[in-house]
Amino acid sequence: MLGSRNPYGRALVHVVVTVALLVVIAPFIWMVLGSFKGEGEIRRVPPTWWPEAASLDNYTQLFARLDFGTYFTNSVIVALVVTAGNLLFCSMLGYALALLRFPGKRALLAVVLGTLMIPGVVTFVPLFVIVANAGLIDSLPGLFLPFLVTPFGVFLMRQFISGLPPDLLDAGRVDGAGELGIFARIILPLCGPALATLGILTFLGSWNNFLWPLVVAQTESHYTLPVALALYSTGQNNTQYGLLLAGACVVVLPLLVVFLIFQRHFVEGIATTGIK
Repeated sequence: MLGSRNPYGRALVHVVVTVALLVVIAPFIWMVLGSFKGEGEIRRVPPTWWPEAASLDNYTQLFARLDFGTYFTNSVIVALVVTAGNLLFCSMLGYALALLRFPGKRALLAVVLGTLMIPGVVTFVPLFVIVANAGLIDSLPGLFLPFLVTPFGVFLMRQFISGLPPDLLDAGRVDGAGELGIFARIILPLCGPALATLGILTFLGSWNNFLWPLVVAQTESHYTLPVALALYSTGQNNTQYGLLLAGACVVVLPLLVVFLIFQRHFVEGIATTGIK
C-alpha cells in the first residue's frame, strides 16, 4: 500500500538497498577476481577490478604448497563436532531453562546471560591453561572440546523453546514419556528453524576460527585451513596476496554451500526467535 501510493519513496528504498548490497558484496567480488590475478597486478596502483590475464596459478600453487587434504579434514572435523555438540547440549540446556522447574533456575539463567557479556578474549588464557593441564595441546580434541556449548546457543534455544505450548509436555507425561523422551520426540522435532540457525552460526564461527587453533595446534598435522593459509601465504619479506585470496575463496565456499542449503530455516529461525 505504501509503495503504491508513494512510488518515489519505493524507488528510494530500492536505491538504498542496492547501494548497501554493493557495499557488502564488493570485497567478495574483489577477492574472487583477485584470486585470478598475478602478484604484480594485485599490487598495482591504481588497482584494477578485472584481471588482465586471468589464470589459475594461485590455486595451483595453493594446492601444491599446502597439504590441503589434511587441513581441510581437520577443519571439517572440528566444525562438525562443535556444531553437533552445540545442537545437542544447547538445546538440552535451553529446554531445561525454558520448560522445567528446578532450584537455581533463575540464577543459572542469569549466569548464562552474564556470560554473553564477557568478551572471549577475557577467557582465552584461563581456557588455554585448562586445556594444557588436561594434556590436550596439539590435538583435535583440544580444538573442539572447549566450544561444545556456548552461552549464545543456550540463550537462542531457550528463547525458541519457551514459545512452544507447555501442553505438549503434559500430553507426553500422560502418555508415560520421561523427560528425555519428551525432549527427543516432542521438543527437538519442533525446533527445526532454531536448530538450523544455531547450526549455521556455529559452523561459520568454528570454520573461521583462527586464534584458538593457531595457539593450540602446534604441528602441521593439526592445522586448520585458516591457520595453514595464514602461515603459508606469508613469506619472510612480504605477503603473497594472490595465494591468500585464492585460499580465502576456498575457505568461503563451504560456508556458502551450507548457508544456501539451510537459508530458509535460518531466516525462519531468526524471525521466530526474535518474536518470542
